[in-house]
Amino acid sequence: MHLTDPYGAGVALDTAEAAARLAERLAEHRGEIGARELKRMQDLLAETERTPENLRDALSTRLMEVFKHDRSRACFGLLYELNGDHLLVQVAGRLRRYSSKADARDVLQEVFFNIYRYPHRFDSTREDAFRVWSAMIVRNTVLKHLRCNNRGGRAEVAFEDIPEQPEPRDSSPLSGAIEAESRVECGRVYLTYLQLYLKFYSMLSDRERRALYLVEVEEYSYRAAAAELEIKLENLKMVIFRARRKIHRSMRRVFDGLAPDCRPARDPRSFKKDVAARGDLSPGRTLQTHSQEIALRGTETDLVEEGN
Repeated sequence: MHLTDPYGAGVALDTAEAAARLAERLAEHRGEIGARELKRMQDLLAETERTPENLRDALSTRLMEVFKHDRSRACFGLLYELNGDHLLVQVAGRLRRYSSKADARDVLQEVFFNIYRYPHRFDSTREDAFRVWSAMIVRNTVLKHLRCNNRGGRAEVAFEDIPEQPEPRDSSPLSGAIEAESRVECGRVYLTYLQLYLKFYSMLSDRERRALYLVEVEEYSYRAAAAELEIKLENLKMVIFRARRKIHRSMRRVFDGLAPDCRPARDPRSFKKDVAARGDLSPGRTLQTHSQEIALRGTETDLVEEGN
């Protein structure tokens, strides 16, 4: 989309005669601008204490507001006349900063094309709103142009050209109360989670608690924790996995309204003593075979509980 200046040279507001001519031009488009906005713009032109830059900012903001609602071609043409020259200077300056050989006027056309496409994003709260908004469009358009022309390469971006985060808006009393209540509720839920975690952590075996403490609190590596506990690395991983699963499963059952199920792991040494004391070993069965069967049944139980 190529734009042309329908009136030739850009509008200069440095003299009273220039302001009077612009007032006449605005009057010619009363039907598109509207009587109320026309009166507002003419009052701005009548204020003699304004600087040309300040007057241009105020008029551009009003013209952009009219274009936002009515898509007036006359208003957009006047916007181009009022701002084309100084926006061209901005575009050329940014292209020089990045040593780009792109045609500044081509980029300027894209700037006004974006202004034409996104009027709904314009906020006329401040008198200089159009100057600030158009400067942001210039910056983003130049950066986009540089990215498109440097595909596969790297283009450095100045720190001041990094898009700023939107300023937080003032919250209303209602939104402030809702945010405060949400913060309190979030803290209460988080405290509940911590209390449940501590409860089920205390129900683990000594080895399971020690393994979790070393890895999650002391930030030991798995290999260092295994050496500290004097067990194999694979065994440590299984201990931590099962301990975490027990805590997670018990917490989930509590929140589902069920009774928790967090039994500590059986100590292998005490398990052997219990088996020997009960005389569970039948002829032809070794302690290792019996242990494997018990472990297999425990695994099957875990899988059934996982499915539930």
